[in-house]
Amino acid sequence: MTDRGRPLYMIGVVAEMLNVHPQTLRFYEKKGLLRPSRTVGRTRMYSAEDVEELARLLRLTRDLGVNLAGVEIIIKMRRRMLDMQKQIEDLLAYVRADGGTPPVRRGDDEPRAALVRAASGQLGPVDLF
Repeated sequence: MTDRGRPLYMIGVVAEMLNVHPQTLRFYEKKGLLRPSRTVGRTRMYSAEDVEELARLLRLTRDLGVNLAGVEIIIKMRRRMLDMQKQIEDLLAYVRADGGTPPVRRGDDEPRAALVRAASGQLGPVDLF
């Protein structure tokens, strides 16, 4: 876990930081828009990443007038894009580690080898909505 992902703030502190009521944060969590960590005693704890995500959510609703259904779609698409970006970076690292040398062609009757071997355990189908 990165330092930015480490839970630091309780719900009251985050609510005060972003000028929202704590019940609003509970509602956003219930809707699945936020995922704060929990302590053993079930206290919500927010990381710096959670606070940034919440600030992004509030910008969408307050400043841009996006309703919660639209915010949900935007947040899910952003999470998917970040996941896909990580898959691309992993694939590029894999290709670079393999040397990036193309396969040797022997003859037209033999099957061609792929330029990039797919790491089947790391790639998965993309779910669109």
